[in-house]
Amino acid sequence: MVSNLPSTTSFPDVTIPWYHQAIASVLQTFRGDEKQGLDPLEVAERQQFYGPNEIQGGQGRNTWEIFLDQFKNIMLIMLIVVALISGLIDFAELRAQALPEGTIPFKDTIAILAIVILNGLLGFFQESRAEKALAALKKMSSPQVRVCRGGQILEIKGADLVPGDVMFIEAGSQLSADGLVLEAANLQIRESALTGEANPVTKQYRPEGLPLETPLGDRQNMVFSGTEVLQGRGKILVIATGMATELGKIAQMLAAVETSQTPLQKRMTHLGKILVTSSLVLVFLVILLGTLQAGNFSNLKNLIEVSLSMAVAVVPEGLPAVITVTLAIGTQRMVKRNALIRKLPAVETLGSVDTICSDKTGTLTQNKMVVQRLETPANSLTVTGEGYAPMGNFLLQDTALDLAQHPELQILLRACVLCNDAVLRQEAQEFVIIGDPTEGALLSLAGKGGFFAETLQATWPRLGEFPFSSERKRMSVICEMPPGEQAVEDKPYLLCCKGSPELVLERCQSYQTATGIFPLEARDRAAILQRNNEMAQAGLRVLGFSQRYLSEIPEAQAEAIAEQEMVWLGLVGMLDAPRPEVKEAVAKCRAAGIRPVMITGDHQLTAKAIAQKLGISDQKAQALTGIEISKLSQPELEAIVEEVDIYARVAPEHKLRIVQALQHRGRFVAMTGDGVNDAPALKQADIGIAMGITGTDVSKEASDMVLLDDNFATIVAATEEGRVVYTNIRHFIQYILGSNIGEVITIAASPLLGLSVPLIPLQILWMNLVTDGIPALALALEPAEPNVMQHRPFNPQESIFARGLGAYIIRIGLIFSVITIALMAYSAEAYPETWKTMVFTTLCLSQMGHAIAVRSRTQFTFTSNPFRNPYLIIAVVATSILQLMLIYVEPLRLFFDTQRLSSSQLLLCLGVSCLLFGWVELEKLIIHWHWTRKNPSKSR
Repeated sequence: MVSNLPSTTSFPDVTIPWYHQAIASVLQTFRGDEKQGLDPLEVAERQQFYGPNEIQGGQGRNTWEIFLDQFKNIMLIMLIVVALISGLIDFAELRAQALPEGTIPFKDTIAILAIVILNGLLGFFQESRAEKALAALKKMSSPQVRVCRGGQILEIKGADLVPGDVMFIEAGSQLSADGLVLEAANLQIRESALTGEANPVTKQYRPEGLPLETPLGDRQNMVFSGTEVLQGRGKILVIATGMATELGKIAQMLAAVETSQTPLQKRMTHLGKILVTSSLVLVFLVILLGTLQAGNFSNLKNLIEVSLSMAVAVVPEGLPAVITVTLAIGTQRMVKRNALIRKLPAVETLGSVDTICSDKTGTLTQNKMVVQRLETPANSLTVTGEGYAPMGNFLLQDTALDLAQHPELQILLRACVLCNDAVLRQEAQEFVIIGDPTEGALLSLAGKGGFFAETLQATWPRLGEFPFSSERKRMSVICEMPPGEQAVEDKPYLLCCKGSPELVLERCQSYQTATGIFPLEARDRAAILQRNNEMAQAGLRVLGFSQRYLSEIPEAQAEAIAEQEMVWLGLVGMLDAPRPEVKEAVAKCRAAGIRPVMITGDHQLTAKAIAQKLGISDQKAQALTGIEISKLSQPELEAIVEEVDIYARVAPEHKLRIVQALQHRGRFVAMTGDGVNDAPALKQADIGIAMGITGTDVSKEASDMVLLDDNFATIVAATEEGRVVYTNIRHFIQYILGSNIGEVITIAASPLLGLSVPLIPLQILWMNLVTDGIPALALALEPAEPNVMQHRPFNPQESIFARGLGAYIIRIGLIFSVITIALMAYSAEAYPETWKTMVFTTLCLSQMGHAIAVRSRTQFTFTSNPFRNPYLIIAVVATSILQLMLIYVEPLRLFFDTQRLSSSQLLLCLGVSCLLFGWVELEKLIIHWHWTRKNPSKSR
């Protein structure tokens, strides 16, 4: 009795691979008793030692920490400093009563701080989604479980289980711990959440254990926390609880994965540092040169005001908002293509993906078993049709077969229906399966030949059966022949058998053809086994069928006698068929420089067959199994990861290692998954993609994107949208920063020309938020270029200024400033009362022409379709009207410190503003001329 054992604080190590040990040895080690269970005192000690049977989650940042983190951005810090200095100057002037009449005090400070807070809130709402993957893992424990303790059957909380407990499970149970099978009666468990594979796993008692290298998905003598019992019952010895379970190990991996900044976030951080550094350098130079020019500090106040205006001008205050809105627009586009973005930066990040690690089942395939091939003793047939719909043909050498001429095929289809427990029914426009997908595929096959379960199973009532087991690897049913059916030798009962082709065939003595029944010779058996091997090597799941007539119903334990001297009917080969659109999507990936990789828990042969059909690999491609990965060190895996396109029978830790190895080789990885086992790899990947239909809550919470249709082709569509988003972001960054550089240089030049600062901070904020922001948003709506998926992915390590963007920004900024400074020098002398408003207006209107011209670096504005992006036309017109309102609407004019312009002054501003547009178009002409010289044969 367990209660007589001495108390001890030394308990078994639950991390040992107990599935490899003999059951008797495990029971002795855990001091377990199958009949009595653990003593309550022993339970208390074990609960103290092992802790509660719960998944432990890490502590994330609280709401205030997330909010305050937003203001660590260097550009926002600089704006806060500018706001404080501006406020101090206003406060000093207010106390000295030196503020000009009509001036509103602190308006610059208030406006700047409002922008700072707005940007902080935008960042906060992006990051405030707390990581919920670990919380979702916690929910996967069953709240109640039946155990035997002290000789009594009790119902306890799953959290109270301890290693050594004897647990009882049945159909519908949600498992709360890992354990070894002590008893099993037709026990089938769905482990898809853990292994990723949809087919249920039959569990059995294995007294001697399993080989040490047995993969997780093949450990038939174990059950796992977080899985579900589909049918049967079992008695389980609990060997691991809490974080020691396979589910707990996944939680540990998930917690250990550190999320890094996306390429866009890194680029924006880099951009901020460059802008702030440049601004500080310019401020220093302006104050130094201005002081040297004056010979004293008499104009220090003016220089400080210039410096404040420069600091505000250099920071693109509207950029975070424009980027956020652009990403949000990208998410809406992606939703229309069945991709739901959970984290905004993932929209742009997709444009850098160069490797897509995809699960097989349901993503590359339809997640529907479909019979594709039949092998009768006389013929080899191909079966057409998609999904579970009972519509298709039987082809013999590409010619449709007349079933009326082939009674042996009709008998095979009848056996597919009778020896079957699934239900095929139509819901709305789709046929669905209730039960085992394999048996559902058989019903669909029979339906294509006109044999339906509703009719056959009623007219051929089932009177008995020999259920499938992992030892027998076959299932048989005994049916009563319907009235009017001719009995064979006064045998009114029919036995139909399906299962492992080898095991079914060895119990057959003859075979059926259209002309009769003939003895099975050795050469016939060899031919059947050869066909079976060919089908298996093609990745098909193969079942063998046979039948015999009986004179009486056999006893329940008489299967060994009843399943003898059967007639062989044929082989049925089925496959989770590839999605028809995926092959084209894979080809599109290849053309775009993106490498697809298959990572699956399925068998190696099946994985290779699907990969070859889809173009992911060829026949010579190397496939790596989970066992082989376990034997490799991480450096060894990294050395070969570039050459392997298929990974089969992998465990959760293998997926994580594969993603890490690819990233270490410089790859930018998107990873798909649907099960709990995928969560660590989804979180580790640069883009984690969860399945929306079959995905678990854990996988969705760990992901960046959810596929609403579980389709690989949707990933490719989302990648295309990601490239468009990044291209448009570059467009409006070059537009915004070109303007900012022009503003900064113009402001910096004013004291050197002996002028006061031409723009106050409030006017600069208006430019950066409105006259820059509205057209920039319109540029974000530019449609995709035709060749967007015809070039390699963007390098995630490239600077935002890469590929000539930096040079363009500096060049345009210089031209912009030269034009504006020339106007400033002229108007300050010609129109001393209004010159500042003229500079302000010219800067704003120049940007309108720039926005129209910047849409393309090579295509002339007047030769392109002006309505390709109608939003840009609307934005330019609306912004121009708003700018004019600041000059001519009295309340706005007073608030923004502008002056009314005469018609001649306004026309002068408009004319000067057109010069920037002309310059950009001239650059396009030079680029076109240069390209034509290098490619004379392609010139028009």
